[in-house]
Amino acid sequence: MPVYQWKGRTAAKKEITGELEARDRKDLASRLRDRKVVLTEASAKPKEIKLPTMQKKVTVRDLAIFSRLFSTMVNAGLPIDQCLDILREQVANKSFAKIIGEVHQSVSGGSSMAEALSKHRKTFDNLYIHMVEAGEAGGVLAVIFRRLAAYLEKADALRRKVKGAMMYPIAVMTVAIGASIFLLLKVIPVFAKMFSELGAELPKPTQIVIALSEFLQAYFVYGIAMAIAAIVLYRRYRKTETGRLTTDRLFLRIPVLGNVIRKTAVARFTRTLGTLISSGVPILQGLDITAKTSGNMVVQRALMATRKSISEGKNIATPLQESGVFPNMVVQLISVGEQTGRLAEMLEKIADFYDEEVETAIQAMTSLIEPVVIVAMGIVIGGLLIAMYLPMFDLIGAIK
Repeated sequence: MPVYQWKGRTAAKKEITGELEARDRKDLASRLRDRKVVLTEASAKPKEIKLPTMQKKVTVRDLAIFSRLFSTMVNAGLPIDQCLDILREQVANKSFAKIIGEVHQSVSGGSSMAEALSKHRKTFDNLYIHMVEAGEAGGVLAVIFRRLAAYLEKADALRRKVKGAMMYPIAVMTVAIGASIFLLLKVIPVFAKMFSELGAELPKPTQIVIALSEFLQAYFVYGIAMAIAAIVLYRRYRKTETGRLTTDRLFLRIPVLGNVIRKTAVARFTRTLGTLISSGVPILQGLDITAKTSGNMVVQRALMATRKSISEGKNIATPLQESGVFPNMVVQLISVGEQTGRLAEMLEKIADFYDEEVETAIQAMTSLIEPVVIVAMGIVIGGLLIAMYLPMFDLIGAIK
């Protein structure tokens, strides 16, 4: 449907403007009449020709800053549309500024804040939209945005910790693999040619390394193609429900890393559900949103089973216990929170505890992985070099 730029007059004879989607001018006038606005002028907004451009992604940090500033402005008594207009000018991310501008236009046109945000679900997820909806219904929008800011800041901090912990081992492994491939493709063939010209019998380690170098030279392109194909197939498999469930189960069983993933999932689940419940979102709806934003299919299934259990009149702790995903301590604390009517508070405390647990687990994982990776890199590269120098040692011994 086309978008119309319109001018109208309220019952109090106040001139207002806005933008609204409608089938035609008659439909536009009807929609405005429902809002107690008389249409005076209207023109169809020309369609923009969108050229493919590289747009900067809206990050969790962008959303956290936006939520914090919006909360402060609303709490200071500024109207919502004015808050959005100010934030649109202040945001450094141009893509996000454009989205805020569109939200501002929707709100100015008579939409609620939640309705305006729901038009941009790639930026504002279900958790964000439902919390804003609950805040509007309860008249506590400033409080909700403050909670959203706190939630997003802690979620972003947790994500950064996990990513930061994995960067060093990945970087070292990448350098080790790159150096090994370079030696096998560029350095070893030079030694192999020299040994071939000498005609001497080579030690077994040297023969193995030269054979590996020849194999890599012959099939390197095929190996790259197979690696790319494997990545593509994995991603396709991962997009299926069975694939996600299988790989997520596998990730949880990986030694050391699985422990970090499990604790991260518990921290995210308890933080999300606690924030939703304390913001006035019903627990069934909160569990549905939490399940879909859990990031792990095993956790998602456990939460959906919990949701079904509650809808049948049962408690929250039993299905969590039966899933085998959540530690007993977490289940017991949730059970206590449910019985005492302080579930949201208990969930927040569990989340705070597991944030610290994740940090401890990451430090333990890093301290274990770093020496293993460094030793492995030394063995591989050192082994290649020693294998190449063995014939030289034999030649030097024969000369003496």
